[in-house]
Amino acid sequence: MNAYWKRAFPIYFMILPGVLFFIIFKYIPMLGISVAFMEYSPFKGIAGSQWVGLHYFRRLFAEGDFLLLLKNTLLLNLLDVLFFFPAPILVALLLNEVRAKRFKTAVQTILYAPNFISWVVIVGITLVLFATGSGGFNQLLENVGLDRIEWMTDPRYFRWVWLVQNIWQGAGWGAIIYLAALSGIDPTLYEAAMMDGANRWRQVWHITLPGLQSVIVIMFILRFGHMLDLGFEHIFLLQNPMNQDVSEVFETFIYKTGLVHGDYSYSTAVGLFKSAVGLVMVLLVNRLAKKTGQEGVF
Repeated sequence: MNAYWKRAFPIYFMILPGVLFFIIFKYIPMLGISVAFMEYSPFKGIAGSQWVGLHYFRRLFAEGDFLLLLKNTLLLNLLDVLFFFPAPILVALLLNEVRAKRFKTAVQTILYAPNFISWVVIVGITLVLFATGSGGFNQLLENVGLDRIEWMTDPRYFRWVWLVQNIWQGAGWGAIIYLAALSGIDPTLYEAAMMDGANRWRQVWHITLPGLQSVIVIMFILRFGHMLDLGFEHIFLLQNPMNQDVSEVFETFIYKTGLVHGDYSYSTAVGLFKSAVGLVMVLLVNRLAKKTGQEGVF
């Protein structure tokens, strides 16, 4: 036993910072979930607040805002799954076909760069370019005799502006994991396919995509864990009174209810509901993946 610990101690010591991080910042804060089941008062604390059970969950489902929040959140997630999720896969496939190393490196750098730009800067640039009054794009339309387009205030355009910004920022960075998976495909498979007369499209269809299949399935399962989680900052920055009917989602609602209005118990209940839905979706999609012959996440 002493020999085992002597050999394994360096490994356990290496993972200790990661374990402490999750304990301190992930598991200990979960004690705050109890706030969702009580009439929490910052002055009384968790120990002194009155227990009310499922009161705030019943309030969530009874209020008219719930259906609006659910509709907006699901529609944005549907667009995200249909258009953003395949984007990194497509970028990885295209980069994998590039043979000029310098050109490939330059393109990768350009595609990765937006990931390091904050949403504040991205939305700020969008406002400068597409603002109704002083936006450069609308001024250009007006100069050529066309009508201005209310990109930032018309509710019809909100979801598409949000989606395009997501793809622009995250597609290149998201392709990294697929490029790593592509590097693990045996090159002799391509050589054998070329000897059999397979063109590039056939090689992609019969070798490249099957080589990515397991990674795509895992990423798809993990994506469903965020089915009600879109990220607060991006949507909040794009939101305004004109598009609020289509931009109000669970994250912005939690912020306004909890931090702005001080209804901590209700906002915690909404957040817990959102997390519970994500957990259920991961379990269901993972089980479905296993039934179709895939490995799944666990």
